[in-house]
Amino acid sequence: MKKIIFALTYAFAISFNILANQPVKPRVIAMTDGEVDDRCSMVRFLLYTNDMNLEAIIQTNSVYQLKGWSSEKWIEQQIDAYEQVYPNLKIHDSAYPSPDYIRSKLFIGDEELTHVVVDHDAPLRIPGVEPVIDPANWADTPGSDKIVEILLEDDPRLVYIQAWGGGNTAARAFYKLKTQYPADYKRAVSKVVMYNIWYQDGAGSYIEKYHPGVIMLLSHYFSGTWDYGSQRYTKPFVTEYLHNNHGPLAALYPQDYISEGDSPAFLYILGNGLRGYENPTWGGWGGRFYKVDGFENVYRDIDKGSFLRWIEYANRDFEARLKWCVADKYEDANHKPNIKIVGELDRTVKSGELVEIEAEINDPDPVDLEALWEKMGPIVQQRGYDKSILPALAARQPKFSPLWWQYVEAGSYQGNIKLSDPAQNKVQFVAPKVNKPETIHLILEAKDGGSPGLTAFSRVVITVMPE
Repeated sequence: MKKIIFALTYAFAISFNILANQPVKPRVIAMTDGEVDDRCSMVRFLLYTNDMNLEAIIQTNSVYQLKGWSSEKWIEQQIDAYEQVYPNLKIHDSAYPSPDYIRSKLFIGDEELTHVVVDHDAPLRIPGVEPVIDPANWADTPGSDKIVEILLEDDPRLVYIQAWGGGNTAARAFYKLKTQYPADYKRAVSKVVMYNIWYQDGAGSYIEKYHPGVIMLLSHYFSGTWDYGSQRYTKPFVTEYLHNNHGPLAALYPQDYISEGDSPAFLYILGNGLRGYENPTWGGWGGRFYKVDGFENVYRDIDKGSFLRWIEYANRDFEARLKWCVADKYEDANHKPNIKIVGELDRTVKSGELVEIEAEINDPDPVDLEALWEKMGPIVQQRGYDKSILPALAARQPKFSPLWWQYVEAGSYQGNIKLSDPAQNKVQFVAPKVNKPETIHLILEAKDGGSPGLTAFSRVVITVMPE
């Protein structure tokens, strides 16, 4: 058991800079069946390509979209729209990839309807079901061959494959690696973390059994948090920030409320400081997972709460990027604060030791006077002042509000620790008494006062050893 845990920790550590505070952009392959909510998710996805190394977007099918939708050229249309807002996006982050680069990463995968031999009860397909497919006689596709090519590269970093729809394209790629590249197979598949939005074809069970070196994340609780109808309260959001002069990409959002059942698959890998993609059990915007008994590398999401707690943060961040699409000056939009932890993000201490953690925080933006007035206006007006007081008020207003808190569910230590001054950059606590090594996860969030209010995060993991 210890060997398994060590191997998993090492694998995830490869994709995280051991100098800390410097997350390496994850390598991403997104597979989509082109369903309506996929098209919503793709709008958001394109606005986050600055935070990933995009390796491929592969069009596939699923039990719900048997023929796929590549013939409609819907992704090409979104990339064309991205091209129109690209000059503004580059102003806010120079890391945005060019439209032509994204076009070069678009591939067709398995859209053969006869390969989908499962029923529509995807919520009932759980780990351990006997496989019902055999990709041995399936034809290769540009998508499956691209997966093979990427995994054969002499690059040890993890590759995050996302199955927004079916996973048959990946199943064929893994089969080809195993049979045609046996000397490289183990090295290749050991780099894969595959996030599945349900098992929407027979690939999940097949990969579990015949390619156990692949780390499989199975999400069921995207349903009820991000999928159809889950965020109907966001209709005003979509009206204001997607369908109201926020650029041609936003205008392609096909629904009138946030409906993105597939977004957790890429929210999981974002380098937002929570480090959720470093370990499935740690939790982040893409949910928190537990290891399934009887499997070395299969995980399921824990509950809806592990998604719901982050939705407001994720949507505010999305709102900011939608504003970037139309803001041709950096100062005309908001950007989240920057956090740098002084010292290591992973620390080992002994019971009874005084632990001190300090962060350096800065906000790249000036105080947003309109946002400040929206917040403080009613109070200062009640005291007889008007907007002329704003400059003086802004001079006294902190640009961000830090807050430390213990993410109890993510650590093995289930007691509560007492944090001194949690609303400051520096926090202290006394390591609790333990009888065996225990982990404590501390989250620092720094929320700015802009519009929308954006929150940056950092996570410090403390291992407490017995005295």
